[in-house]
Amino acid sequence: MRRLFLTFVVMLALNMPAFAAEDIVVGVTPFPHKDIMLAAKPLLAAEGYNLVLKEFTDYVQPNMALASKQLFANFFQHQPYLDNMNKEKNLGLVSVGKVHIEPLGVYSKKIKALNVLKKGDSISVPNDPTNEARALRLLETSGIIAVKPGELVTVADIVKNPLELKFHELDAAQLPRALDDVTCAVINTNFAGEAGLIPSRDALIMEGSESPYANIIVVRSEDKDSPKVKALLKAVHSPAVKVFIQKELEPRGIVPAF
Repeated sequence: MRRLFLTFVVMLALNMPAFAAEDIVVGVTPFPHKDIMLAAKPLLAAEGYNLVLKEFTDYVQPNMALASKQLFANFFQHQPYLDNMNKEKNLGLVSVGKVHIEPLGVYSKKIKALNVLKKGDSISVPNDPTNEARALRLLETSGIIAVKPGELVTVADIVKNPLELKFHELDAAQLPRALDDVTCAVINTNFAGEAGLIPSRDALIMEGSESPYANIIVVRSEDKDSPKVKALLKAVHSPAVKVFIQKELEPRGIVPAF
């Protein structure tokens, strides 16, 4: 009888479906957000979650996909950008934690320093509101322009431009590809990295580590206290992921914000 019982238990176990890990679907831009999430993936697996990454190459669709429940979370933006998107689109998305800082840098294939800019030279900047303002403030620190006070300033708000520099507002992802066509460009670190540019080596100037624009994990407001969010933050804020950022990404200008 005991043997028959054990045989039954074994057969039952063999026919039971394997435990299926619960998916956590996160929208990311390729670098460094995808890299950081991949570093966290094994830690989430140990907690019973399967991290699924959906890649985006722009700064609008990840928030729209999250709001429409195609994603559980996204990881690509900083708080000022999220605030502006929420205001414009009424999305109801919230930050649940800071991860890293990506300093903006000024890059050029034609000059070695901003103090050699000539009259009429051209500069490309991101065209989304928060990053355009960041870019202009960064250029202002070098003394080549002055911009009126305000948060979401644009090239129309430049009040001093003694070299009569020409500004081109482009989608952030296009900036590295358009670098040959301008004197210099202000490029987000993630897109600079994809183009093989290393901020510490290639940037003429860049934001310092005190930059307030930390990249954040964002979810819908109703999910902010869910077990999945807690698991995701625990993994991303782990010592292992912090070491990964410090070892693999700091040489490329990216620093942890936790």
